[in-house]
Amino acid sequence: MSKIIQSNLPDERVELTAYSSYRGEQSPRVFILHGKKIEVIGIVNMWIEEGIEDKTRKRLFKVKGSDGHMHKIYYAENTMEWFYTRER
Repeated sequence: MSKIIQSNLPDERVELTAYSSYRGEQSPRVFILHGKKIEVIGIVNMWIEEGIEDKTRKRLFKVKGSDGHMHKIYYAENTMEWFYTRER
């Protein structure tokens, strides 16, 4: 059984290749974490979180990686960047 890697470190910006649908929505396909290329084998869950005070919006994905681990990544709509986040 794979598990989500956990850490108390802050979220980390990652290079990511995404598929863009005709509606402009993106879903992750491949990302680089600590110099290692990880392919997204499957999307386990996805959801949107919006900040109450600052109205920042994140599109989060829980994915199974080609390394056998579960990963949580998100797209920050305000900065248009992808981040790797650790479960807290």
